[in-house]
Amino acid sequence: MQDDNLSKIDIEDQKIIDNKELNIWEALIPVIILMGLLAYNIFFVDGQEWFGTYTNQIILLMGGGVALIDGFLNKVSLQVMLKEVWENLRSVFVPIMILFLVGALAGTWLVSGIIPAMVYYGLQVLNPSIFLPASVIIAAIISIATGSSWTTSATVGIALIGIGSALGIPAGMIAGAVISGAYFGDKMSPLSDTTNLAPAMAGTDLFTHIRYMTITTVPTIIITLIAFTFMSMTVDTTGSADISGLLATIDSTFNISPWLFTVPAVVVALILFKTKPLIALATGVITAAIFAFIFQPNILDGIADSKLGAITNAVLTDTSIITDNEKLNDLFSSGGMNGMLWTIFLICCAMVFGGVMDAIGALARITKELLKLATTVFGLFASTVISCLGLNVIASDQYLALVIPGKMFKKAYEDRGLAPENLSRTLEDSGTVTSVLIPWNTCGAYQSGVLGVGVSEYFVYAIFNWLSPFTTLFFAALNIKIKQLKAK
Repeated sequence: MQDDNLSKIDIEDQKIIDNKELNIWEALIPVIILMGLLAYNIFFVDGQEWFGTYTNQIILLMGGGVALIDGFLNKVSLQVMLKEVWENLRSVFVPIMILFLVGALAGTWLVSGIIPAMVYYGLQVLNPSIFLPASVIIAAIISIATGSSWTTSATVGIALIGIGSALGIPAGMIAGAVISGAYFGDKMSPLSDTTNLAPAMAGTDLFTHIRYMTITTVPTIIITLIAFTFMSMTVDTTGSADISGLLATIDSTFNISPWLFTVPAVVVALILFKTKPLIALATGVITAAIFAFIFQPNILDGIADSKLGAITNAVLTDTSIITDNEKLNDLFSSGGMNGMLWTIFLICCAMVFGGVMDAIGALARITKELLKLATTVFGLFASTVISCLGLNVIASDQYLALVIPGKMFKKAYEDRGLAPENLSRTLEDSGTVTSVLIPWNTCGAYQSGVLGVGVSEYFVYAIFNWLSPFTTLFFAALNIKIKQLKAK
């Protein structure tokens, strides 16, 4: 899902650092302190008064500092710890560049009229009574085609947030629907990096893995669609009269034309043809800037002293287009690249904490202790799920949440006579999809930054993502479709 990131990681040689000097309680100290500080900030600190805007980032660095001291006390050199931190930071270079380009994309797609056009036509096509399940399906289709939940959010996700917000549907609900569909499609797509990574770690082949995932994934997405259908029927919307007013305001403010959809069509086509995401998104920014000159000269004149200055502002800084409708004023604003800095800083701080924890051997130690608890088949599945969830929280990276449990638990599944696709499916059901539910995980930070909706707002509504681990445990508990190794 972190597009193009796997090209920088040799999956087969991904090392797991073990430190025999470190006991389980020492490994857990940084985690306990980190969770305690984050919980204190959430429940007892009003707003952002504690450390200001970057409270979560500073807490992650404090956790990294505790882990650093832990490492010194357990004979880990500063050089080793700094090397792991650097490797972690290097691994997120491409995702960070993608985030910058997504910020630029949002700004240029706004001033060129692309996002307003999506909202304009979407309001006429997507009925409020089916909007949420339709969003799940649309996001799933795009994600299956592209193999990327990140790309889905950066394109149709932004548009669906705009359309749904104009209809008066809570942004958290819309984001939850988009993320649910995007991660379903990402899991089931043979083009997805995590869908290729999970079977590689477990020792099975790609299409066996995908077929076996349908056993738990299809029931989960059906439940998700039913839930969103019910929500669409009960949620209060603005009504048809207000929609007519919104359409009139958009039409009078922007030069709306179907030709504007050429730009997103080009971006999606480039991704389908396996063009590098950075190139595809950069193309989207450049072509949108050209379309802004052609279709929206009046908008550009109203933003800055020159049209080129207006484009530069849209790419780099905050841009707002004022209309006579307050709801649209909130919708037609963008932070550009500058709006992504908070998210990028969060990712970097999370990588520092995860890098130190990996270097001192804490990740391996915690996973080994979980493995000791797997005394039954269900216990083995449960330990895998907990391990994946824990690493998404601690390491802040979905790849480590697949690689470390995958390598650690592989032999345990073999010893119990379980086929490797049991492990690969469990890795995806608990590692891939839950990464987006952690605010400081690279996936959670990315999705909340791109969609403009906090993790706490969409958490409950990302039904597919939090339901998937429960589904895989339910099937394991009842021994449903738990495939055994064939006797040689």
